[in-house]
Amino acid sequence: KKDMSIQASSISWEIDGKKIINNVSLEINHGEVVSIIGPNGAGKSSFLNVLSGDIKPTAGDITFDNVDLKEITIQERSFMRSVMSQSQQIVYDFSVKEIIEMGWLDRGIASYSEDFKYAVMNAAEECSILDILDQKFNTLSGGEQRRVHFARTLIQLWRPSDSKDPRYMFLDEPTANLDIKHEQNLMKLVKEKANEGIGVLLILHDLNLAARYSDKLFIFKEGNLIKSGPPEEVLDKDMLTDVYGLEMNVENDPLRVNYY
Repeated sequence: KKDMSIQASSISWEIDGKKIINNVSLEINHGEVVSIIGPNGAGKSSFLNVLSGDIKPTAGDITFDNVDLKEITIQERSFMRSVMSQSQQIVYDFSVKEIIEMGWLDRGIASYSEDFKYAVMNAAEECSILDILDQKFNTLSGGEQRRVHFARTLIQLWRPSDSKDPRYMFLDEPTANLDIKHEQNLMKLVKEKANEGIGVLLILHDLNLAARYSDKLFIFKEGNLIKSGPPEEVLDKDMLTDVYGLEMNVENDPLRVNYY
């Protein structure tokens, strides 16, 4: 087993006798972007919640860098992985800056705290929200709110550049509500973070975004992992047509999925 990866082995999860995830095994390595695709109700978000430790699987094991997830405290977990779910309700009227700051985890290391202001500003700049830091979160558009949540997710994983801490990022449809420019910007940032050594798991709706930015794709249907591998191997016209129940066509060079 690789030391620097998340291993999910034979994960099943059922609720009220209904199987939501059925015997799924997959691996996420440091420095790679892995995307889960598939129709609604395929179990994608549930699987992400199991992987992050928010839901206990009915069967199967998960290890982060060879440590069983069950042995990792909630606090340690938050140092190892950050999660951006689909709808994170912010009830109180916090400013954008306050919400980003909530992602910061102080490990009681003095040097970390000194970098705090820099890290917050850096994340805000990367996510193009410097100009709205003082605005109230609840006054923002849906797309702006996504970008703020992404900045908060980034700040949670912030480390000094010489740190060898394992880090993973789980993003559930991070590009929802984003216009094309910010969607491309977010995906480029995800790629950059992977190049810095973070292992990234995405759930994406857009097959072409997934094809363009992912190192590996995992296709889910009805709780089953149907196929996995590099996008050019996984995106097969007959299989996609079957999984989505919609006539699909796949072009190569550049890799593109069209549907009718």
